[in-house]
Order: sequence, then structure tokens, then C-alpha cells
Amino acid sequence: MTATIIIPKNADNNSEQDSHSKSENTPEIYPESQPEKVISLEKFLVKPPDRMEWVDGNLVEKTGMTFKHGLAQAKLSTSWRNYKHSSGQGGEVLTEVLCRTSKQGRRPDVAYITPELLPQSGNFTAFSQSFPLIAEVASPEDSGEELFAKAQEYLESGCLEVWLLFPEARLIFVNAGQRWRLFNADEVVNTQSVLAGLALLNLW
Repeated sequence: MTATIIIPKNADNNSEQDSHSKSENTPEIYPESQPEKVISLEKFLVKPPDRMEWVDGNLVEKTGMTFKHGLAQAKLSTSWRNYKHSSGQGGEVLTEVLCRTSKQGRRPDVAYITPELLPQSGNFTAFSQSFPLIAEVASPEDSGEELFAKAQEYLESGCLEVWLLFPEARLIFVNAGQRWRLFNADEVVNTQSVLAGLALLNLW
């Protein structure tokens, strides 16, 4: 909401100008530029703007995507999608689809939803909890502390496993709710609890 400041006309004038009629002291309204806030998470989830997340009452646009970020996101989503087909586990792999955590409205870079959790309608604007398997790809603007905090938020909201990808360092962290496991560039990355049996090598 845009705030307003009401300033009486002639507020700074001298005593001679104070003798003018009250009609000349009509207040003038000037808008004050402030970040617009979403009125509620519920209203945001009904019709969310593209590429926007809801964070602490503010609309936050997902930015900072680089070539490496986009490449890692594409490779990972393709790998997960191919495996869920070949393994017969079903479900769907999604990119930047909105979900509701216990605190915010988030758009994970890559997510997997199991067949059991897929809505019967086959369509939804925002998933009612965190997806079972989620991956976030770090961009140059992201801080490690913020990404790990976001991962914890997912795990506290129904997510069973989170992957954090750092393209510049070529590292992947995986957490299935107990502890973080680190995978270097030359190591096989395994799922811990979702998409059982998935193993990836040379993701970079």
C-alpha cells in the first residue's frame, strides 16, 4: 500500500501569509514511495504473479539467474524426469512451481511430486505444502546461509529431501532431514529418501 503524507499548505510561510483565509490552508496530499506489500499470503496464493515469491509479506522476484544456473537447473530437472519414467515411480518433475511452506510462498528451482500427492484435477496454482523432493540452484547473488535456511524451511513444511547445487564450486549438498551430505564434482550423487535408487554422475 502506498503511504501518504499530508502537508498543510503555507505551513512554512511567515506571519503575513498566516493572515490569509482558511481556504488557502487546504491540505495537499503527496504520495510517499514505499515498497508495496502483499496484503496476505492467502490472497497471493490465489493468483500469484509470475516469477514472484511471497517472503515476510513482500513480493520478491526471483533474479540473478546465470547461464550456469540455468544449465544446472535444466540438467537436473531432465535427469529427475528421465529417472522417474525409467524407474516406473511416476509423479511429476516441476520447475519454479509455487508451493506454500510454513512461513512463505516459494518457487523451488526444481521439485518432484509423488503420484500419491498429485491432485486429482491434475492442475494447481500453488501446492499446499513443500514438495517431497526439492532442489535450489545457487546464483551469484545468493548467500549460502540464506539457501541453507530456505532448505530448513522446506524440510519443516513437508519436504523429505533437499538438494542445494552450487554451480561455481561444482558442489551439491543433500539433506533428507537428518544431516547434510556433500558431493564433489567427481562423485555420484544419490537420492536419500525420494526417487529411490537415483544416482547421478557428471551433472556439471
